[in-house]
Amino acid sequence: MTRIILCGCNGKMGQVVTSFAEEDAQIEVVAGIDISGVQKNSYPVFQRFVECEIEADVIVDFSSPQVLEELLAYLIGKKVPAVLCGTGYTKEQIEKIDEASKQVAVLRSANMSLGVNILLKLVQTAAEVLAAADFDIEIVEKHHNLKVDAPSGTALALADAIQQALAKEYAYTYDRSKQREKRKKNEIGISAVRGGTIVGEHEVIFAGADEVIELKHTAYSKAIFGKGALAAAKFLKGKEAGMYDMSEVIG
Repeated sequence: MTRIILCGCNGKMGQVVTSFAEEDAQIEVVAGIDISGVQKNSYPVFQRFVECEIEADVIVDFSSPQVLEELLAYLIGKKVPAVLCGTGYTKEQIEKIDEASKQVAVLRSANMSLGVNILLKLVQTAAEVLAAADFDIEIVEKHHNLKVDAPSGTALALADAIQQALAKEYAYTYDRSKQREKRKKNEIGISAVRGGTIVGEHEVIFAGADEVIELKHTAYSKAIFGKGALAAAKFLKGKEAGMYDMSEVIG
């Protein structure tokens, strides 16, 4: 049994995770953390981590970056591993997460779905061959009109994965509206679309002379992220201090 504290439990993803946990005999949500403090489910809900004295094996976080400092203090103090599913962290916050991982196990992923993490591997393989053949690389991501950060954490993760696979450094270009020059070879274009109820769509385009290869992942519901988060929690239970990612969960 893996006991989890669910941060952001009353949000949309928090409720998705709660629903899946109720159907999983290997998972129990023992407490929730939510700024509202409202108890929507059977487990107790606290507004702040300092109010929670319930023991758990793993923290699963689907809250906002504003909660990060308090969350890190709690997991370091209690030596409780954490699955961080949020996006929109600043560079300084990412550095703090890396520092925390030296004292306790942390798994951070911009996207918890199995499909996206397979896509991360596929784009690396494609980039190794196609970049050398002078293919241009563009990433287009689409999300619902309530998402506040852009580009998405997953789009940046895809760009970073491509970067790691290539021998030379590529720059990220987010906006071409002010440019009056042709596209540079050593860049990865990243475009964001916001509208309607799009759950999540990520497309990596490799455009060469007279041919185009497109690798794409489409999420049709938030369920895939909830399932992935619980799989990550089971994986992280009992792990030694260090930084982990979803590629280790899926094997």
